Amino acid sequence: MKLQMKPRCEQCRAELRADGEAYICSFECTFCYACASNLQNVCPNCRGELVPRPRRSLPVAMADSAGAQPAAWLRSLPVWAISFGVWAFVSLAATATVYEVYKVANHGMQLGEIAGMEFSSILTYAPLTPFAFAFAMRFPIERANWRKRTLYHLLAGVVFTLGHVFLKAATPHGYYDAQYREWTSAIWNSHLHAFRDPFVVLRNMLLANLVDDISGAYLPTVLVAHMVCYYRRLTEKELRATQLEEQLAQARLHTLKSQLQPHFLFNTLHSISSLMLIDVVAADRMMTSLSDLLRMSLEQNGTQITSLSREIEFLGVYLDIEKTRFEDRLEVFFDIAPDCLDAQVPHLLLQPIVENAVRHGVSRRSSAGEIRIMAKHEETELHLSICDNGPGFAGSENDGTRRGLGLRLTRERLSAMYGQQQKCEIRSTPNEGSEVHLRMPFALIPETGRRPMAGIAAE
Repeated sequence: MKLQMKPRCEQCRAELRADGEAYICSFECTFCYACASNLQNVCPNCRGELVPRPRRSLPVAMADSAGAQPAAWLRSLPVWAISFGVWAFVSLAATATVYEVYKVANHGMQLGEIAGMEFSSILTYAPLTPFAFAFAMRFPIERANWRKRTLYHLLAGVVFTLGHVFLKAATPHGYYDAQYREWTSAIWNSHLHAFRDPFVVLRNMLLANLVDDISGAYLPTVLVAHMVCYYRRLTEKELRATQLEEQLAQARLHTLKSQLQPHFLFNTLHSISSLMLIDVVAADRMMTSLSDLLRMSLEQNGTQITSLSREIEFLGVYLDIEKTRFEDRLEVFFDIAPDCLDAQVPHLLLQPIVENAVRHGVSRRSSAGEIRIMAKHEETELHLSICDNGPGFAGSENDGTRRGLGLRLTRERLSAMYGQQQKCEIRSTPNEGSEVHLRMPFALIPETGRRPMAGIAAE
């Protein structure tokens, strides 16, 4: 929705710069920061919430001149087209109806005369309706101001009737001459060949049209304007609610991701410290790999979604650290479908699961341990599996989740990002190993280059 940029505060009349701070309600009532604070961010006209007005990226002079233009509704061609279209249709319908009535009654009036009478009376509403509509949009009737606003609209209805009377008087069939019982010109009396008394004509036409104009034209226009107002307000509330939900979801995802990053960093530093007094060369290699890992993590800072190939590359650097620590006791095999390399996955998705497999699987074996990472997609779903041949465990899925902070945070992230469209299953058999199976919607990262996955063993 395009907001009307108003140049002055409606409370103190201070100038409002287009690129400055201002507050606006759903009906475009605009206030400066000081007045909005004094009003406690509640519009005194419609009692709606005052929110920060978007700032224009145009030059200030251009934006200020745009704010000084007439109301947006009066500059909207569809509003004028709808007004003339609706009243033209009503005029045609009234012409057909009156013609049929006179035809049945053998009144003898011609179709052209009836059309002139109806179009002069009804189509002249068309130029006035956009102004009435804009006025009703600017001053809607609310519970807190219904007395004052009702008076406004009664006065506006009288002005609307006056405008209609003048337009109608300019047509050739706009005035009903009671003496000759005919619809004729309000300016010229063709029988007396003289101008009519303007005061008498204005008084008669005003009294004859006041009730009909207000109840039959102005009031329906006001009702339509209020329907549009309420629809806009409802839409804006839904939009604000959606934006708030998205912001809360992003904040939660950011919190979960920020918990993951120090988690794997502390565990990696612990692995390095365990080798520092045993194998200095291996510890140095681990420090180098850790610096690469941190660099890649910083490159993805603030990113929630990445490609599977990029995630595997990040995982490969982490596995270099673990392979330095375990040497020949750790073997990693990848079975990645080529069409899954550009699939969208959450950043730091695989690393905490693989880390959990290393800590609770491979590290508890006296012989060589294996970790298998598989990826494939079936129709609209991406399937990822991380298996190890560790000692496993007995119990439910929740027992597996409690074995590592990374698994719990991963499950929470998937739930926050994909809702019911994801699934995280943990299967384990004592003395046979464990498997974490992930399922999520399959989508591709557009124009993502595939990077080489150096240092990763292939099966």
